[in-house]
Amino acid sequence: MTAEDAGERPEARLERAVRAAEQALIEYEIAVETFRVEVDNFSRLHHQKLGPMYARLDELDARIAEAVAARTGDPEDIRKADEARARVLPMPGVEELFHGWMDGEGLFPEAAAMLTEQPVRPPERVRPSDEARKLYRELARKAHPDLAQEDAERARREEFITRVNAAYARGDEALLRELAEEWAKGPVLKEQGPTPSEELYARLEWLAQRKELLTLVAKDLEESAIGAMLRLAPDDPDRLLDEIAEQLLAQVSEREAELAALQSQGP
Repeated sequence: MTAEDAGERPEARLERAVRAAEQALIEYEIAVETFRVEVDNFSRLHHQKLGPMYARLDELDARIAEAVAARTGDPEDIRKADEARARVLPMPGVEELFHGWMDGEGLFPEAAAMLTEQPVRPPERVRPSDEARKLYRELARKAHPDLAQEDAERARREEFITRVNAAYARGDEALLRELAEEWAKGPVLKEQGPTPSEELYARLEWLAQRKELLTLVAKDLEESAIGAMLRLAPDDPDRLLDEIAEQLLAQVSEREAELAALQSQGP
């Protein structure tokens, strides 16, 4: 311990610990939010690109099961056919569930085209650019609500960071620049004076609890089906989707051949 450290008031070291914990938490929140955006975007692309193929497989499975049941008349085969058909039947709100590639009447033309050689508009790609990521991180570090001590300032920061998160989720680089300019023109806050030790200890405890909560959020994201898929190819998720699409198309071809064989046998 240096002579300078020995003469330092206890609250000063505690204040440094709180500031370090605040910055560490903000960096962790940035990482979790970035991964959440990536998972959400990949999930949407997954549904848009592969959803029609999954739907086609379900339809083929139902038709195969129905063809088998029609040939055998076996009650068990009939039950399996009914179950397979029930998985295909549309449900209320299906358009919202399947992100615009299916409605209550079946596949949209654009989605159906993905199963054929017809040209189709590729699914919209929303992945924040490197510059958008940089702007987001800078804004999150500067404007994070956890840096506020007063309720009014915390509320202002929460409203602002909500807009930042929304712009980042859309990959809107231009809006992030506007928000950065808006924040730079904002009110300059007075530096906080010395904080009593009791408040600093309470602050550290809250930061630790917040970190535990974020750890659970990150764990849920990582263990989700989409999160696990994204981890297989974090640098090139489009390639992973293409590989899965090829596998699904092969399964569609196999099911179609199986169905054609059943139908050619006649009753």
